[in-house]
Amino acid sequence: MDRNNFMDDVEKKTGVKKNDIFKLADSVQNANLRDEKTIRQLIAQVSRLAGVPVSKEKEEQIVNAILKNNIPLDMTSIAKMFKQK
Repeated sequence: MDRNNFMDDVEKKTGVKKNDIFKLADSVQNANLRDEKTIRQLIAQVSRLAGVPVSKEKEEQIVNAILKNNIPLDMTSIAKMFKQK
């Protein structure tokens, strides 16, 4: 599957426009992930794009995991982290 077809499928399944996904990817790529404020802004941006609210408790867990370099590298673990209550 080429990149365009993949992104079209992601857009159809999530309702998030591929241009928004690319903008998010660019912002993450250039982000200072040692800065707590930047991390919180990225979390809010992802939350808005996905249409999924992130509780303050979950936000704290994500921020702490990123700051401590305790970030899962596979998408399954990342998805589980967002789904935990």
